Amino acid sequence: MGKHERINIARRNLLKGAGAGALVVTIGGAVGLDFVRATGKALAQGTKPPLHPEQLDSYLAIGADGRVSVFFGKMDMGHGLHTAVAQMVGEELDVAFKDVTVYMGDTRTSVNQGGASGSTGLQLGGVQMRMAAAEARRVLVEAAATKLGVPAGDLVITDGVISAKADASKKTSYKELIGGKYFNHKLEWNKQWGNPLKAVGKAQPKSSKDYKLIGKDFPRDDIAPKVFSTEKHIQDQKVPGMVHGRMIRPKVVGSVPVKVDDASIKHIAGAQVVFKPPSFLGVVANTEWGAIKAADALKVVWSEVPKPFPNYGDLYSHIRKAPVLKAETEKKNGEIAKAFEGAAKVVSAEYEWPFQSHASMAPATAVVEIKGNKATLWTGGQKPHFARDGVAKILGFKQEDVDGIWLIGAGCYGRNDAGDCAQDCAVLAQAVGKPVRLQYSRAEGTQWDPKGPASVIRARAAIDANNNVVGFEFIAKGFSRLEVSSNESQTHDCLAGHNLGHPLKPTLAFNVPANSYAFPNMAVGWEVIAPFVDRASPLRGAHLRDPNGPELQFAGESFIDEVALAIGMDPIEFRLKTAKHPRDLAVIKAAMEKSGWKPRVGPNKDQSGDILKGRGFAYAQRNGSRVAVVAEVEVNRKTGRVWGRKFTVAHDCGQIIAPRDLRECIEGNIVQGLSRATLEEVKFDNNNVTSVDWNTYPIIDIMDMPESIESVLLDYPDQPPTGAGEPSIRPVAGAVANAVFDATGVRIRRAPCTPERVRQALSSA
Repeated sequence: MGKHERINIARRNLLKGAGAGALVVTIGGAVGLDFVRATGKALAQGTKPPLHPEQLDSYLAIGADGRVSVFFGKMDMGHGLHTAVAQMVGEELDVAFKDVTVYMGDTRTSVNQGGASGSTGLQLGGVQMRMAAAEARRVLVEAAATKLGVPAGDLVITDGVISAKADASKKTSYKELIGGKYFNHKLEWNKQWGNPLKAVGKAQPKSSKDYKLIGKDFPRDDIAPKVFSTEKHIQDQKVPGMVHGRMIRPKVVGSVPVKVDDASIKHIAGAQVVFKPPSFLGVVANTEWGAIKAADALKVVWSEVPKPFPNYGDLYSHIRKAPVLKAETEKKNGEIAKAFEGAAKVVSAEYEWPFQSHASMAPATAVVEIKGNKATLWTGGQKPHFARDGVAKILGFKQEDVDGIWLIGAGCYGRNDAGDCAQDCAVLAQAVGKPVRLQYSRAEGTQWDPKGPASVIRARAAIDANNNVVGFEFIAKGFSRLEVSSNESQTHDCLAGHNLGHPLKPTLAFNVPANSYAFPNMAVGWEVIAPFVDRASPLRGAHLRDPNGPELQFAGESFIDEVALAIGMDPIEFRLKTAKHPRDLAVIKAAMEKSGWKPRVGPNKDQSGDILKGRGFAYAQRNGSRVAVVAEVEVNRKTGRVWGRKFTVAHDCGQIIAPRDLRECIEGNIVQGLSRATLEEVKFDNNNVTSVDWNTYPIIDIMDMPESIESVLLDYPDQPPTGAGEPSIRPVAGAVANAVFDATGVRIRRAPCTPERVRQALSSA
């Protein structure tokens, strides 16, 4: 089967390995006999093209045994992305799935395709690998045409064997043509790195009618190693002479070390303090336990600073009152003021969303080894290429003198604490002159990771005398979602740079709901306010899975339901009237039909007993994908517990590569979305974040898992894939909130719908 690897050997040695000598195929014009001879000469000379986006060698190789190696500049964070990439490459090359191996997330073997980012694994990264494979196929067919004396159009390929349609005895293979050799041909590169990177040749990908691998399910080879704990994780990485590190954070955010007593840890083997003003403070020791003890024992005098945060209960009033630093209206048509002036009725509401933590199942770990002016980083983060760039900057090294190697971690849902850990580790390693393994504590990971930002969202709708919506306004106001960037390539986006006093460069950005709702007069926009603390804050706004998506759809889809009720329409009926894109309408109808939705107006009339049942709907777009969700919940009147019992999901992400993996991806999104909708909320006092563990930042557990998650997959095989890693988390909170209203008749406009909040709402009602 196709498999994924993280390579700990040089790429040249991989390509020369026994039985797996590689041809790294690059792109160019038609290939003839001279081309084949030239590749043999290149191999004899041991030459190899540079690892560069314009070289097809940088994307795939065909070994001396005919197997295909794929060098993918992204990585998989648990969705089985490598399986789908193997299918896409195998499809274009016409080789068996079992003969394709995908190597991911290593700066020594792949170019920077942006890492795991915004559901772009297949949408951008996979499509790039498809284009490279299609061009490799074209080049090889031309070479076979020359060798066999048969026009290229009269050749067919089966499992890497090229033969004449009219005479099957005339045949050759990828292995015979070029196995283990380099082509040194170029692609047309768009001169962009990361997600936008595109490098293509002359070939066009296959027509969907010719697919043999796309759309089928293949086994994932990473499941068994995860289940049986045989796969190497970042926490397992060791290098000779390695010491262990811990960071020391202030109890009051914003305070800095005034005096550090080194003598307080001299009794711990190998203990050493690393203090770099104004506020970078950490320790190393010979063992992990020694580092933990040293961090606990170190005596530090901290500066006194004003209380950095308001009372938690004042969070939303602070957001409402705070000056706006930047505002944008992203959708605008008609004349809003006139629409509301002449309205027969106005519906308005405000919705509140808290800070949320990534709360990965294990805190971040990194290992950095420095040898002279060269360094190697091992990271469990989503973007090893960008993390490599950030480590190079924090060390003052050239980018090409640092290698970044990804090892699987314990979950990563956007810009979590892995980026901070990489740069912290690099500073420690440079200071002590030894390789350092740095692992954050559970409390540090939850308390100090960048957060999904808090917001207050206000919406209003103008309704005329005929119950038509003639005006619609939606404004989200909150902390920036990009106070620190997600790609980890800059020191000002990580705690190390903050603590070392590097100049800050925050980006002011929020977002708006993504849908195709249309009203005659409409304004949809956002406003961003300043952070509580601008440097080294545990409440730094950053990307959390589907940046701004859950909160915007929580507000947006809740409000659509409120408007539907105000004009006396069924919630789905109103959406079908208001949404305009045909694929949006298709996904809404698919969820409606699959769930057995029966149209009605208003909440469930049966609200007797202690267990109240309700259903709710929400839909959203995300970068070309569309998802509609019907949530069926049970609300315990006495305890306030909201149980998301059943979810029906209609999902359109364009072309479907691997249906089973897509369904499992949807299930993961639904579960995490339910957790964020009903439980997750970062709390703080005047000094610091107080959510530091699973008790103070609870997440969904096995007892709260849905009884059923059913999905309807809308496949568009002639369209490109548009991403599935995040879209299905987007509408979950909105669907759950609407279901809670349907069950109870009480609208909860502050997330999450915790038991305490639900009990209070029911009591107030």
